[in-house]
Amino acid sequence: MFEKILIANRGEIACRVIKTARRLGIATVAVYSEADAGAAHVDLADEAWPIGPAPARESYLVGARIIEVARRAGAQAIHPGYGFLSENAAFAEACAAAGIVFIGPPVGAIRAMGSKSAAKALMEKSGVPMVPGYHGADQDPAVLREAAERIGYPVLIKASAGGGGKGMRVVEQAGDLDAAIASAKREAKSSFGDDQVLIEKYLTRPRHIEIQVFADSHGNTVSLFERDCSIQRRHQKVLEEAPAPGLSPARRKVMGEAACAAAKAVGYVGAGTVEFIAEGDQFYFMEMNTRLQVEHPVTEMITGLDLVEWQLLVAAGGTLPRTQEQLSISGHAIEARVYAEDPARAFLPSIGTLHHLHAPAESAHVRVDTGVRAGDAIGIHYDPMIAKLIVWDTDRDAAARRLSAALADYEVVGVQTNIAFLKSIVDHQAFRAADLDTGFIGRHDEALRPPAGPVPRRALATAALRALTDQARVAAARARGSLDPYSPWNTLGAWRANGDGYQGLEFLAGNETIQVRARPKADGSYVLDLPEVSVQARVIGEAAGRLTVLFDGVKRQVCVVRHGDDITVLHDGVSHHLLLVDPLAPPDAAAAGAGHLTAPMPGQVIQVLVAAGAEVTRGAPLLVLEAMKMEHTIVAPKDGTIEAVHYAQGDQVQEGAELITFVDEGAP
Repeated sequence: MFEKILIANRGEIACRVIKTARRLGIATVAVYSEADAGAAHVDLADEAWPIGPAPARESYLVGARIIEVARRAGAQAIHPGYGFLSENAAFAEACAAAGIVFIGPPVGAIRAMGSKSAAKALMEKSGVPMVPGYHGADQDPAVLREAAERIGYPVLIKASAGGGGKGMRVVEQAGDLDAAIASAKREAKSSFGDDQVLIEKYLTRPRHIEIQVFADSHGNTVSLFERDCSIQRRHQKVLEEAPAPGLSPARRKVMGEAACAAAKAVGYVGAGTVEFIAEGDQFYFMEMNTRLQVEHPVTEMITGLDLVEWQLLVAAGGTLPRTQEQLSISGHAIEARVYAEDPARAFLPSIGTLHHLHAPAESAHVRVDTGVRAGDAIGIHYDPMIAKLIVWDTDRDAAARRLSAALADYEVVGVQTNIAFLKSIVDHQAFRAADLDTGFIGRHDEALRPPAGPVPRRALATAALRALTDQARVAAARARGSLDPYSPWNTLGAWRANGDGYQGLEFLAGNETIQVRARPKADGSYVLDLPEVSVQARVIGEAAGRLTVLFDGVKRQVCVVRHGDDITVLHDGVSHHLLLVDPLAPPDAAAAGAGHLTAPMPGQVIQVLVAAGAEVTRGAPLLVLEAMKMEHTIVAPKDGTIEAVHYAQGDQVQEGAELITFVDEGAP
């Protein structure tokens, strides 16, 4: 076994590998960019080395620099995690040339499966069922158009060199094909350094089922069973579970054997995932990922194995610890990917500092894989994942109920998250009934979004109690330091000369202004006059961001976090954000006008599609912004004219920056 390894990655996967290495007594070396100097994986490793600026292409993707660090640190092997260099054959080859073990498959296997087109051709020769498609090297637009016509719409465009939904587009009609290909190629080039794409028939109700395979250098290959990854958004996995609901033992055996045959065909060694798309009684090969997958914990939960330990063992020349006959499934596991993203804004990544972070307590039933802590920042340079929340129970129904409860207990303040969205999926009757396919989210989209409506009265009352409690604390401190602690100027009482004693509070919730009148009672409680209802409320305890309150005599614990005048109340997995308005503050003169199109997030302008003076129609693409390896197109909100374009291709922009000045055709 190795004595010291380097982890050529960051975030939760780096932390994940470090924990297993530590348990095995293996020293660890972390690498970090300038943006990650204070990151969790840096603190967790035995030693950490800087490798360059924040952009991944200048740090985490510079293989030569990472190999040099491994050499200087005395690491015998490099674990690439997933993403970055994990499926880079040239990097694996460079490791071997430097005398460092690459903890992954042989270079030949990476090359064979690294190109989706080449992999599909190889599998087709091996007799594995294939989705009708074009996987050729000729990328001439005319060739791609002819292939799409031959396959028949709708078609799916996919980056040949990568996965994770990057460089993937669904095209419903011929008129949209050229723009979709161009966009997919740009995204593929940015993410993988290769803009080659393939085209396949787009199946309408498929399930995404993948098989975890493992092989050693002694000729042993096993299947560690399947995962169902059908719950997806924009072709990116949202929930994963194992085993796949409704999969018969006979089908599991057939798919497992097919996956092992695929691995053997390329002389595979290590952890890999063979992905299939299934519809009805048929299943088709999609691709093979030659690395550990993000969703590997659900496999670990149902098998009781540590796949990172297996990776280290096999890379060191050992044999697989178990044969196929010794492997079995126990219970059911589900993983939810918790992201800093805003479901109300088309799931745009959310940038900010994690002012409050409380994860569910870990146990034999609940696991949290994360690479961030309270106080860390979610920035623009890397994937906005906060954590993977994994649960296990004896059967699927129990696991789903446990995941719902764990999501309700997950608290994040400082960025928008998809926690409430995840919970709505898990609680949906179609999910509970295992009515799954890759179109699940699109089909149930309206039901999965939180209903628009006023802030719940309990959340509003809690925010008011937070503000009142803080005011009382400040007043008490001021009185203690005053020469006249009993002066009325050192209190915040609600006494009025000619009327009922009350204090008015004003909140903003989105664009809605909410007035609350607080009338104090002799017992320390308040009667809070909320819109359309009054409630008697009192704080009876406070600890770690939680208020213990009485609402009309009912005792509850509520998480409420204040940062400046921003107050966030969290309840049952839903965050309610309110701004306490200072009546003496000047009005905001910087509010953007209706004719200004602004950047929804920090990013880089990668394409400007219009010029000043151009007349455009509603929905016309104006500018393409790239952030966190994804493209976001800014479109015209109405028919009108472009008055000015303020940024050029290659420019970096901050969230809220005015990109384009737009004149509404109907404006006076």
